[in-house]
Amino acid sequence: MMEENKLIAAFYKFVDWNNLKRKKSEIEKLCLENNIVGTILLANEGINGTIAGSEESILAVIQGLKDDPLLLDIEPKFSKAEGEIFKRMKVRLKKEIVSMGMENIKPTNLKGKSVKTGDWNELISDPKTLVIDTRNQYECAIGTFKGSLDPKTKSFRDFPEWSKNNLKALMKKEEKTKVAMFCTGGIRCEKASSYLLEEGIEEVYQLEGGILKYLENISSDESLWEGECFVFDERVSIQHGLVEGNYSMCHACRMPIDDDDMKSKEYSEGISCPHCYAAHSKERKERFAERQRQIKLAKIRNEKHLGKTY
Repeated sequence: MMEENKLIAAFYKFVDWNNLKRKKSEIEKLCLENNIVGTILLANEGINGTIAGSEESILAVIQGLKDDPLLLDIEPKFSKAEGEIFKRMKVRLKKEIVSMGMENIKPTNLKGKSVKTGDWNELISDPKTLVIDTRNQYECAIGTFKGSLDPKTKSFRDFPEWSKNNLKALMKKEEKTKVAMFCTGGIRCEKASSYLLEEGIEEVYQLEGGILKYLENISSDESLWEGECFVFDERVSIQHGLVEGNYSMCHACRMPIDDDDMKSKEYSEGISCPHCYAAHSKERKERFAERQRQIKLAKIRNEKHLGKTY
């Protein structure tokens, strides 16, 4: 029997609000009533989430969010997938909805110019534009825009330091007058654009809707995207048209892995891969092995195993 397609909605909005505990309770109730799974982050600066469920349930939750006047214009990116996308529903309170470690940065007050997907190719093809991938290094490694710069950051928190130490000198050396940034759904480059404007970079642009909207709207024939796009759920990666990609995930280190990685002697399902084989102690690998054994037993019993990240 084929598994029913699930609708996935990814969304965010920077907005100044408060009463987060009450909002958390309201959103948890809304998600529970509609039987959806995923993760929603709430902070004083806004909301950031990815959820999955039936089309009817997802649309009901989105409408429920829009009942708040501050979220009336929230614009989800929709895609479809089969199987288990998330294991459970989590609504969490955070200091930031995307962690830059700089709570004084306010995209609600100042942010770069949004560029629609249809105009993006022209902007990044301009020799005066420096194109920056604001995602983490492991995300960039499986796909990015042609000619873009990978700052090789391990975390978004590293971006301010990287830009402070490198960006202005790089723009001067390469005679660039504009900065165009992108990320998976738009949230990181929106916050990064606010930071760069505060730092005195005058022309800052961001891809509206992020890579997800670009891959949805732009055909592969016109596309300047190369590779696949990493996503933070069980699909691991997606391609043009938002179809599921060819990557799996190492559940020991959460890195994307391909067929070659899984053929490696250093790969053992749920225990290690070429990226992390040398990083884990014998004791840690033994814990991973026990977790993997419990997951397999749960599958045999047709039970859910939520697992544990060590």
